[in-house]
Amino acid sequence: MTVRVSAKWLALREPADAAARAIELVDRVTAHLPASGSVIHDLGGGTGSMGRWLAPLLPGPQRWIVHDQDPDLLRVAALDPPHTAVDGAAVTVEPRESDVTRLRPGDLADASLIAASALLDGLTRDELIAVVGSCQGPRCPVLLTLSVVGSVELVPADSLDRRVAAAFDAHQRRTVERGRLLGPDAVSVAVEEFTRAGAEVVVRSSPWRLGAAQSELAAEWLDGWLAAACEQDSGLAPEAGPYRRRRLAEAATGRLAVTVDHADLMVLPR
Repeated sequence: MTVRVSAKWLALREPADAAARAIELVDRVTAHLPASGSVIHDLGGGTGSMGRWLAPLLPGPQRWIVHDQDPDLLRVAALDPPHTAVDGAAVTVEPRESDVTRLRPGDLADASLIAASALLDGLTRDELIAVVGSCQGPRCPVLLTLSVVGSVELVPADSLDRRVAAAFDAHQRRTVERGRLLGPDAVSVAVEEFTRAGAEVVVRSSPWRLGAAQSELAAEWLDGWLAAACEQDSGLAPEAGPYRRRRLAEAATGRLAVTVDHADLMVLPR
């Protein structure tokens, strides 16, 4: 699986991701971690933002293994690790260049926790099934955050919003060389597959809420959202330019509020 994202985009979205994740799931995960210390595998971890958010919320020594195919992002993860655990215990980071859809049976064998952020919706069904299978081996908790669910709201509303949203969702479900992407269907498929494997799955909402304080992120998100929609529906092109200008002007002046719904999943072996 090859999905490239920029370090700049990941840095821009990191505060919004941290604010959105369902913090209540962390307490339940913590109850299942060994007191002696944890080995945490971060799947598709990029620059390590999941660890910078989660490690300071967990107790005890932690060894984070960040899996990603992009060596440039992994270098950032190594250079900007979490500082300490919630109780002051040491946290270390090991970058590991790997395709998380092709993990070998022993790659996660030492895991106390498996985590990921913004991973599932970029997978095909077969890739997601492979990830679910890899997560079953260690019989440890799994925390999968920030998967899009196909619901976006912009305020003030615009007559073109729904058409752009529909085209974007279709783009998220497009067929690529690897197969058909799950996009907004990823959460329901993940719940189905983990449940079939005998695990307990808890789902919580984790929406981005972007207002005036997040105007730069809102503008970047809008550009990407609209570009993907136009790629999917070429008929949007005549209206896309004026729409983009209107929306970017609203974002620049703090008048645009955007809610992008996501879901977090916690998986516990039975």
